[in-house]
Amino acid sequence: MKEKIQSEIEQLRKEINYHNKRYYIDNDPEIDDREFDMLLRRLEQLETENPEYITPDSPTQRVGGSAEDTFEKVAHNTAMLSLEDAFSMDEIYDFNERMEKALGQVEYIVEPKIDGLSVSIEYRNGQLYRASTRGDGRIGENITANIRTIRSVPLSIKTDAPFLEVRGEVFMPISSFEKLVDVQEELGEKPPKNPRNAASGALRQKDPKITASRGLDIFIFSILSSEGLEFETDSESLEYLKSAGFKIIPFYKVCTSMEEVAAEIEHIGNERGKLPFGTDGAVININNFSQRRSIGATSKFPRWAMAYKYPPEEKETVLKEIEINVGRTGALTPTAVFEPIMLAGTTVTRAVLHNEDFIKEKDIRIGDTVIVRKAGDIIPEVVAVKSHAPGSVPYEMPKVCPSCGAKVFREEDEAVIRCTNAACPAQLARHLIHFASRGAMNIEGMGPAAVHLFIDNGLISSPVDIYNLKAEDIINLPRMGEKSAQNLLQSIERSKSNELWRFIFGLGIRHIGAAAARILSESFGGIDEIMSVSEEELEALDGFGDVMAQDTFEFFALDETRTMIKKFKEAGLNLNSDQASEAEKTLLGKTFVLTGTLTEFTREEASEIIRKLGGKASSSVSKKTDYVLAGENAGSKLKKAQELGVEIISEQQFKEICGL
Repeated sequence: MKEKIQSEIEQLRKEINYHNKRYYIDNDPEIDDREFDMLLRRLEQLETENPEYITPDSPTQRVGGSAEDTFEKVAHNTAMLSLEDAFSMDEIYDFNERMEKALGQVEYIVEPKIDGLSVSIEYRNGQLYRASTRGDGRIGENITANIRTIRSVPLSIKTDAPFLEVRGEVFMPISSFEKLVDVQEELGEKPPKNPRNAASGALRQKDPKITASRGLDIFIFSILSSEGLEFETDSESLEYLKSAGFKIIPFYKVCTSMEEVAAEIEHIGNERGKLPFGTDGAVININNFSQRRSIGATSKFPRWAMAYKYPPEEKETVLKEIEINVGRTGALTPTAVFEPIMLAGTTVTRAVLHNEDFIKEKDIRIGDTVIVRKAGDIIPEVVAVKSHAPGSVPYEMPKVCPSCGAKVFREEDEAVIRCTNAACPAQLARHLIHFASRGAMNIEGMGPAAVHLFIDNGLISSPVDIYNLKAEDIINLPRMGEKSAQNLLQSIERSKSNELWRFIFGLGIRHIGAAAARILSESFGGIDEIMSVSEEELEALDGFGDVMAQDTFEFFALDETRTMIKKFKEAGLNLNSDQASEAEKTLLGKTFVLTGTLTEFTREEASEIIRKLGGKASSSVSKKTDYVLAGENAGSKLKKAQELGVEIISEQQFKEICGL
C-alpha cells in the first residue's frame, strides 16, 4: 500500500513539474488551470497524509515556512557587478573601438535589459540550494524562501554539475503590476511607482506567502560559477541553461558587426512597448568568454559589456478634465484625463496627479497643453505644462466630497484632502475590500467585483453585513451560483475564528497596519480591553507613537465603532486575543531559529506556537539564540549553531519543551 502511494506521489510530481514548465517557462500550456490545480491538490492531500514522503523539491513546497524577521547575509562566490550605462549610440561605438583595439575582431551578444532585481540562485547536485539578492555586488541577502515561490524557478534542474550558480532578473510582469495597482488604488493605498519597485517590495517580503501572491517571474541570463562545466561563448551557455530547465532571457542576437548591434538595439527599442515585461534598455556583451577574461573588469563594471538606456518618450496632449477619486481612508485623489496619445506602445488617456500640492507646483489647469511620459515606461505621469489655454484659471480642489457631498478637510501635516463622512459610499467599497483582503480577514471570493456586486444589490453596507449573507441572497446574482455561494459562505465562516490582529487590521484604523494590529492583539486580552485603555497607555506600547495612539483611541471611542463591535460579537467573531496567560508563557525570553524541513508542523505553525508561549522566532542564528529547531536538510543555520554551541533540538524535543 505504501509503495503504491509513494509511486503515485512521484508520478504526480513529474506530471506537475512537466505542466509547470509548459506554463511558466515554455508559455505553451497543455491543460487548463483547473486541471493543474486538481493535480496539485491531490499531491498536497497525499503528502499531508504521508509526511514521510515530502521532499524539499516537491511542487507543494514552493510556499512554506514562517515570516522572517530579517534576511541573513550571503557572501557571493562570484562578484555580481553592475553595468556601465550608455545614453547615446556614440558611446556604444566608442565602446566597440576600445574592445577592437584591445582584442581585435569581436563578436557581441545583444539582449533586452530586463527592468527588475538581480539575484543569484545556487544549485547543488541539481537541487535548488540557496538564492540571494545582488546587494552591493559582494554581499547579498538570503531570499531562498521567496525565490521558491516563483513558478518559473526550477526547484531541480537537469545537470551533472555538482554545483551551479546562475544569475537572473526577477521582475513583475506588466499584467501582474496593473492588477496590483488596481487593487491598491481600490483600497485607497499608494501603489508602487513602477514594476521594478513592486518586484523589489514583493521579493523582500518577510512572509513568502505574500511574495507568492504577487505574480513574480524571472529570466536567467548567465552562469556565475560552476563545477565541471566549460563554455566558449555566452550564447552557448544560454542554450545549456535552457536545456537544463531554466527560463532564459526571451530573445538575444549574436552580432558580428556594429551595424548588426545598432540594428538590434533599434529593434529592441521598437518592440519594448509590446513586451509583457518592463525593459529600460539593451545589453551589449562580448560573446566570447576568453576575450571577457582578457579584458577584465573594474571594481564596479565588467569592461566587456555596456547597457544602452533608451530615452523616456514624452508627448504633448490637451488636459480635458481632472477627476477626483475617493479612497478607503477618505483621501481625494485627482486624476488627469487628457486627449489619447501613444506612449511606449500603448494608448494613454489618464495620469494620477497625486495631490493638491502637485497640481499647484506645476500650475496644472483644465485645457492646458501638458507633457506626458511613462515613468519606468509603465505609469503615465504629467511632467510639465507646455502652455495654458486662453482664459484658463488655477485649478481648485473641491470643498465637498464628490461621492457624498460631505465637507472635506486637510490636516496641517498632510498633503491629502479627506472626506469627513465615515459612511461615504466611495469609502465603503474600498473599506469592505480591505476588510476581506488576504492580509486582513482573508475572505476568499470577496474581492472588488464581489463587493461592488453586493453593494449594488443592497446586500451589504458595512463589514458586519458580510456575516449576515445567506446563500439565497447570492445564488441568483450575476457571475454567482450555488457553488460560488457555498465557497464564499464557508470562507466567511472560517474567518470568524481568525486571530484578533487580522480583525483589528481589517477595521482600517488610520496609521494602523498589520504590525501595529499585532502589537495591540498581543498587548491586551481582547477587543473589550483595547476599547477601554487610555490614549496614554496606547502611546506607551513598544512600537506605538502618539499619532497611532491617538487614531486608535479616537476610533474605539466612537459610538458607531462600539455599536459595530457589538454586532460583530453577535455574529460570532473571535474578538479575544489568543495570547497565553503569564503562567502559560513557558518560553518567555527564549529565542528559537527554525531551519530545514519540518514534518509535524509548518514553520509558520511552529513560529506561532513559540510566539503564543512568549518566545521569539528569529531567522538568524547568534550567540543569543537559545534553540535551533532543525528539520531535514538543514543548511547553513545548523552549521552556524554548531559553531556557536547553540542547543540544537528535534521536533520531538520541541514538542516536549512546549508541553505539546
